Amino acid sequence: MRAFKHVTVGVVMAALMAFFVMAGSAQAGSLRFYANGEELATEGFLAPKLTKDGWTLTFSHIFVTLSEITAYQVDPPYDAQAGGPIAAASTVELEGVHTIDLVMQADEDSRILVGETPAQAGHYNAISWKMTNAGEGMLAGYSMVITGEAQKDDQTVKFQLYSNEERTYRCGEFVGDERKGFLEQDGLADLEMTFHLDHVFGRADKPADDEMNIKALGFAPFADGAKKHMLKLHGLHIGHAGEGHCSVEWH
Repeated sequence: MRAFKHVTVGVVMAALMAFFVMAGSAQAGSLRFYANGEELATEGFLAPKLTKDGWTLTFSHIFVTLSEITAYQVDPPYDAQAGGPIAAASTVELEGVHTIDLVMQADEDSRILVGETPAQAGHYNAISWKMTNAGEGMLAGYSMVITGEAQKDDQTVKFQLYSNEERTYRCGEFVGDERKGFLEQDGLADLEMTFHLDHVFGRADKPADDEMNIKALGFAPFADGAKKHMLKLHGLHIGHAGEGHCSVEWH
């Protein structure tokens, strides 16, 4: 009898534990991570939004390789201007290394779903990710590869731009038309890693003395007819969370 009672109690306890585990899992929602090169990636630099030196650009591919993608619940909010690590009581990481194409994989909103992971409810108001060099295939050794065609006057140039620079972006809350990262129990929320290509090539429709245009490379350095160029991005502020700024740590 005692043995029977012991087994019965054990079974009941196991069932209760399983119930609470399932209940806890049910309370968790899903957090999706998107990347976005915006219309400048999918449509290109078209008039009046030419490069700062007057080139039309259309892209066939923009490959980026991302790792250590992490969302945070932060209080007080993360100050990207101050930089440094993000201190948070709750974090969620999307595991793995992800190589995506900001052109060919983009949906009608220019976004690419990088991945999805379970997460507890709350407001995820900070995000970080690393631009890392791909480890295999044609993109091996590069964190960003851009290919396409440029035109100016009667000149047409096909180009391939390669960057092997690794860096970590740490960003506060997404800034855009709608706030992001609010995850309810059993719900679905998303965060975005945004790539601003005008910080690389500049914009002809903005003043020449705009800080972005002063730092941007334009296209002229790549217009010599050689197809393959190394792209030096150090000091250019490409990674954002929507329009929200990020701190950058170069490795």
